[in-house]
This record gives sequence, structure tokens and C-alpha cells, in this order.
Amino acid sequence: MSPIGQASASHRKYFRLEGSGGTVIGTTYDNGAENAAFLYLSRHFAEKGLPVPRILAESPDQSAYLQEDLGDRSLYGELEATGFEFTPAIRDHYQKVVALLPELQIKGHEGLDYSRCLVKEPFDQQAMLWDLTYFKYYFLKILDIPFDEYALERDFQVLSAWLGSARPHYFMHRDFQSRNILLPGGRPHFIDYQGGRPGPLQYDLVSLLWQAKAALPHQVREALLEDYLGAATGLVSIDREEFTGFYYGFALHRGLQVLGAYGLRGLVEKKSHFLESIPFALKNIQWLLEKIHWPVAMPELRRVMQQPIPIKAPVKAGPGHPLAIQVQSFSYRKGIPEDESGHGGGFVFDCRGIENPGRLDPFKALTGLSPEVIEFLRHQTRMDAFLEHIFAAVSETVENYIERDFDRLSISFGCTGGQHRSVYAAERMAEFLKKKYGIVVSLRHLEESNWPAN
Repeated sequence: MSPIGQASASHRKYFRLEGSGGTVIGTTYDNGAENAAFLYLSRHFAEKGLPVPRILAESPDQSAYLQEDLGDRSLYGELEATGFEFTPAIRDHYQKVVALLPELQIKGHEGLDYSRCLVKEPFDQQAMLWDLTYFKYYFLKILDIPFDEYALERDFQVLSAWLGSARPHYFMHRDFQSRNILLPGGRPHFIDYQGGRPGPLQYDLVSLLWQAKAALPHQVREALLEDYLGAATGLVSIDREEFTGFYYGFALHRGLQVLGAYGLRGLVEKKSHFLESIPFALKNIQWLLEKIHWPVAMPELRRVMQQPIPIKAPVKAGPGHPLAIQVQSFSYRKGIPEDESGHGGGFVFDCRGIENPGRLDPFKALTGLSPEVIEFLRHQTRMDAFLEHIFAAVSETVENYIERDFDRLSISFGCTGGQHRSVYAAERMAEFLKKKYGIVVSLRHLEESNWPAN
């Protein structure tokens, strides 16, 4: 049994269990109402032939359950692996997803007992107002952005009243974004729908196509909107002009809602992923307010969002920047390596507090580059959590160095033998820096010549 992490905004715990028949995912969570909703919806959708994980077993109190293992490959992960380039393969994935989404919403709605859902009430004007209030308190007020309280509230009322008239309602996933779409064998499957409720069709499509950090090109969004409408009109009658008007309205509403979420998780809780997403969400909202003809007036919201927002854009070094970073692994038996740059050294991180795979017979002749060791460190130790703290600390310095045009930084990871933990950590750090900053990274493992394979 290997722990596989937990959802970023949840206390659910996931485990991969392996036996002679393969692997399954075990989940534990003490929120009985949420578990009951997930189990009910999973079985209901499976009966409709929809692509969701099969429920295999559950405890009597529903605090633990086993579900089909759909793997770790998500649509977001595939997009991230391309450097957020919309390649033909990524386009194919999105086209498959938007073709399946109406089936989840419309077929999934048929015979669904909403009294068994976690949220039973429709996504109505009141629910929309709560989301907009979230944006006001966790984004505008956190950043001390000036606004007229009464005028902004009037705009919120007008926007939510208009969107609240969107009909009809079907099943609404509520968080239908690329992280919640898994791709076992390249076939889209949907997860994390336990917060689903009755709602308009546009909302889930918007959640996917306007996901901030995915940053889909506008022409791609337009093409995928047409693909969705083609699939949905095969199931229900849709007025395309009316649908499209509400679609852009929900894109604006969703954008404001996620800014509230990013404000809480990023500005308050200091989680870097959410901070990095804020400029993308702002760009979406500003495009919508500028380009779309709105049937309702929102003068204060327009004025507020046209102000300079005090959020730093993500720092990138680019190929012409002088900063070069040396990342290395070493053995503490040989001592901390001397700095060769003349700058007096840089970061040195001690990995010896992480469980040592080198003490286990199956791993002794392997290294931190070996898939078996990587799997062990990721799923059976605290290594990745340890590295998250290090990434945050290093990011502060790297961004400062980029802005000041410094040209050199060293980052070293040590463990007992320089073969397992430090090697894995150095590889992860180099990958992180290249992806986040587009920076020149030199990677070396000082004990490589002494590894058993050599």
C-alpha cells in the first residue's frame, strides 16, 4: 500500500493498493455526507455508462472505500508536459472531453436523486452571489483594491440575476477542470464530482475552457465551444445564441470566483500554484469585459477590474538572461562540495532526514534515477513534501537574482552516499527551475562514478 497524496483543498487521503489482481485506489475521509454523495453519484453514473471510477467496496459507515485505479495521468498533466502548448495531441484530448461532457450533464441528470447529493439546491442567484462575495473579500479586500461597496454590490446583483435566469438545469459538476479529468489509456474519465448539483450547462464547459493556467488560445476555445454544442444538440434542443450569451456570462462569473479561491489559497495561505494562476485569471476577465457585448450594465465591476492590480507576473529568466544555476548531489561522507564560482557558495540541503532507500536490499544497487527508487521516494516517504518547502525558499532567491541580473547560483543536495535521496532531489529541483523560470540549469551528480552500475 502506497500513499498517493491528497486533494489540495480536501482532507481526503488516497492510497494505491496492489495485489495479485492489479491495483485499486483506497480512500479515507471522515466527512460522511461527502463520501455518501460521491459513492451514490459514482454508481449512478456507472449505471448510465459514463466514464467514472467504479466503486468496488465501502466500509459500513462509508468513511473508507475502494475504487477503480484510473492511474495518475490527468489532462492538466498532459498540458503541463507540453509547456502549455496546445499541440494536436492536446487538442484531441479536449475534443474528446467536450464530446463526453454533455453526456455527463444530460444523461447523468436522468433519474438522478438530487436529495442524495451533497448540495441539493440548484446553482441559483443566491449561490452566485456567495461566489461573488468570496471574490470581494478574498481578492479585492486582501489586495486593498479600492471600490464602491454599494455600487459593486448592485453590479453583483444584476449579473447574478441575469445568470440565474439561465435554463434548463442539468447535472453540474461544479469543478470541471483539467486536473479532474484522468486519461487512462488516453480515454477521458471524470473524478471529484461529489460537489455536483443541479445547474446550467454552460458552467462546466466554462470551467474547462477558461481554466486560468491552462490559458487556451481564444480561437481554440471558440472551436471547442462549437464541438460541445454539436454534441449537446444531439441530446437536447439548444438555442445557440442564448446559450453563447450565458456562456460568456458564466465565464466572467467563474473567473471572479476563482480569483477569490486564488486569493485565499495564494495570497492568504501562500501556496505558490495559486499565486501563479492569478495573472492568467485576470487576463481572462479583462478580455471578457473588453470584448463581449453585455446585456447588463456593470460599471463598478468594469472600473475595478480596469485598475492596475498589484500582482506580480510570473518571473521568467528566458534564454538571454545571465543567471545560470548549478544543481548537484553529493555524499556527506565526502563533505560539502567547495564552491567553484568564487561567490562563496549557495543553498545546501540535507536529505538525510528522509527514509533511505539505500538501506533496502531491492534498492541498494539502484540510484535516484531508477523508476523503482523514484516510486519509493514519491509514495512511501515525505520527500516530495520536503521538496515543496525547498522549492518555495529557492524561488524567493531565484526571482530576486533574475530581477537584479545576477549570473550564478548553486543548489546542492546531500545524503549519506550521494546515490539515492540527493540524486532524486537534485533532478526534481533542476526540472522545477527549468519549467518555472525557463532558466539555464547545469545538473551533476558528484558520486556518479562510484555508483554500483558504474
